[in-house]
Amino acid sequence: MKTTALSQTARPGRALHVSLWILQIVLAVAFGIAGLMKLTRPIAALTDQMAWVTAVPPLMVRFIGLSELAGALGLVLPAATGVKPGLTPLAALGLAVVMALALGFHVSRGEYSVLPINIALGGLAAFIAWGRWR
Repeated sequence: MKTTALSQTARPGRALHVSLWILQIVLAVAFGIAGLMKLTRPIAALTDQMAWVTAVPPLMVRFIGLSELAGALGLVLPAATGVKPGLTPLAALGLAVVMALALGFHVSRGEYSVLPINIALGGLAAFIAWGRWR
């Protein structure tokens, strides 16, 4: 069978699609767990893992958790169900914004050890937003 230029250009699109799905699921799990934890655990228990929760009002911690959980659901459900799939890149963009804000917050507090996590998660979310808007 002869390979044509058309079949060669179709492969990267499929590879990108599969890669985006894998990243969407991984990020949805990560943000879903983090969001549920911030929504359901007592604030005092969260301080053991996240020192920053004492620097903001408890309602802010809950709001961040809700935002992360909503973003996690938005990464997967619209695209998986076919209902408003245009919401998936918006959810990814929202999570990238959350990570950018977290980055600034942690820099202002001198918490440099968490910056690689913020950069990685934010970068992956931005990549998903870009890939799904294509």
